[in-house]
Amino acid sequence: MILNAMTVDVEDYYQVSAFASTVKTSQWDTYESRVVNNTHRLLDLFAQHHVSATFFVLGWVAEREPALVRAIASCGHEIACHGYSHQLIYDQTPDVFLEETRRAKQVLEDLAQTPVRGYRAASYSITEKSLWAIDTLIDLGFGYDSSIFPIRHDRYGMPGGVRFPYRQQAPSGRTIVEYPLSTYQRLRYRLPIAGGGYFRLFPYWMTRHAFRSVNNEEEQAVIFYLHPWEVDPGQPRLPGSWFSRFRHYNNLDKCYSRLTSLITDFRFSTVQAVLNRQEDAQLHIDDGAPIEATSC
Repeated sequence: MILNAMTVDVEDYYQVSAFASTVKTSQWDTYESRVVNNTHRLLDLFAQHHVSATFFVLGWVAEREPALVRAIASCGHEIACHGYSHQLIYDQTPDVFLEETRRAKQVLEDLAQTPVRGYRAASYSITEKSLWAIDTLIDLGFGYDSSIFPIRHDRYGMPGGVRFPYRQQAPSGRTIVEYPLSTYQRLRYRLPIAGGGYFRLFPYWMTRHAFRSVNNEEEQAVIFYLHPWEVDPGQPRLPGSWFSRFRHYNNLDKCYSRLTSLITDFRFSTVQAVLNRQEDAQLHIDDGAPIEATSC
C-alpha cells in the first residue's frame, strides 16, 4: 500500500488569508485562541490511528504557544515551517520575507531541538511572480518546499506545473526539492484533492476515488493538508465576503469524521519519511520529473 504524506498547517481561525482584509495582523492578540485545543485534537486522532504527520507551524503561533510545538515534536511528528505572519509571499519584499522566515525557522528549531527542513508558504503563495523566494529558502538551509499548487486559482497556483515531487529551479540556478500539492488529473482537467477546503467541499467518496487513482493507477503518493480550525465547527464566525465565509465555514462539521475515514482507508506518514524512502531506494528526483511513490 502506498505511503502518503499527512500535513497540518498550524494556524488559528483568524489568521487565514480569506479574512485578511477584515482581520489585521496587529489585531491577532485580541482574538480568542483555539489553536492549542484543536491541534491536540488532531494529535489524539493521529495517535489512535498510528499516523505520523508533518506540522507546518506558523512562527507567530510558535512564539506564543511553545508548549504546543514541543508536544507535536514529542509525539514523534515532523516540525516544519509555515512562515511567521501568514502573509502572501508575493505581497512581501524579499528582505521582509527573509527576516520573517529566518525568525520562524529559528524559533521552531529552538523549541523542537531539531533542524527544520520543510517549508510551506501561506496560501501556497510561491507562484511565477514569487519564485525568487526559492533562493531564500535555499539560503536558509531548507531541504524541501511544499508551496506550489499546480492548479489555476484566484490566489495561488502554477497551472500546468509538475504534479509529483521534483527539483524546483530557483532564479540563481540552484534547486530545492518541491513537493507540490496533489491533484487528480483526467484528460486536461486537474481536480485539487490535497485537502483543506477541497476536502470539505467534495463528497468523501470523490476524495477516496481520487486518492485510489493516484495511488493505484499512477503509483504515486498523495500529499494531504488541513488546518486545526477545520475540525472546530464551534469557532467564532468572522465578518467577510460571502465567498470567503463559504470557503472557510463550509462543512466544518463533517471534516473530523471524513479525516477519520481517510486515515483509516489510506496509509500516511511525514513528508520527510516519504522523501527518505526515495533515497533509501536509491531513486532520484530529477529536474522537472516526478519520482515514484513509495510503499512501506
